[in-house]
Amino acid sequence: MSSTISRPLAQGRHEISIEGTRQVFHVAGTGPVCLVHSGGPGIAWEYLRVPALEEHLTMVYLEPIGTGSSGRLDDSRDYRIDTYARFVHGVVEHLGAPKVFLLGHSHGGFVVQRYALDHPDRVAGAILYSTSPVTGEEFWADAMANIGRFPQRLPHRPAAAEIPAAFQRALAAQDDEAYTTSLREILPLYFGDYWANEQELEPLRAALSAWIDPMRGEEPAPFDVRDRLRSLDVPTLIISGVHDFFGGTRWARLAHEIITGSRLKVLENSGHMGHLEQPREFVGAILEFARA
Repeated sequence: MSSTISRPLAQGRHEISIEGTRQVFHVAGTGPVCLVHSGGPGIAWEYLRVPALEEHLTMVYLEPIGTGSSGRLDDSRDYRIDTYARFVHGVVEHLGAPKVFLLGHSHGGFVVQRYALDHPDRVAGAILYSTSPVTGEEFWADAMANIGRFPQRLPHRPAAAEIPAAFQRALAAQDDEAYTTSLREILPLYFGDYWANEQELEPLRAALSAWIDPMRGEEPAPFDVRDRLRSLDVPTLIISGVHDFFGGTRWARLAHEIITGSRLKVLENSGHMGHLEQPREFVGAILEFARA
């Protein structure tokens, strides 16, 4: 593995200032550094913690700006992917590692792609997890169609019939409390079959918290780095679940076709949360990639 640092990172919570804004991150584990950017935007980082990776890697979990204990930006229009990427760079600089692995989930995957394109010399490897190289009208139409079909995919789960309407309520949430409540309500949508592991997942659901991103994930133009990714010279692992409502593996396969030399790991029994549904396969793919 690469991505070494000259001194071990202190475990636990850290707080630094980037561009005058508080940036919080959490360190756990030992080994090469892997910086983790959660999704949403606005979902608390804890759902993405992977203790099995901490046995082999120094996992650095960000609390993205505007989320959790990290600071809020003065101008709500600044919650853009390039801004999140600048804060990632601030943390990378603070850590002092010549190169780091980056793991980005969902919206965090957009951030990791942008960072890897802007700072390829600082990236030992990019792990694009349940994400896409492009958004826009077709991307969202695909997602909404899959949400509408969710009850038909799980006809033996009566509660699945409630998810499409609950998703619309989540879109209409006007404050953090309403958004968190709605997110907990629609959490099964993010899994291949949440109810198959409901007993183990219910504590996560109860503890889940989120903050409304003032930009609601919107940019001045849809995210699209397809052309730039064709020249990306960074080792890349792409992980995707077959039942991900964000297009299944469609967008992951597109990224795999575009990024020269990339690896693709398909999780056959997972949705958007493969690290919870197929943890052994998820961890194994990342460790094999890091060792290579």
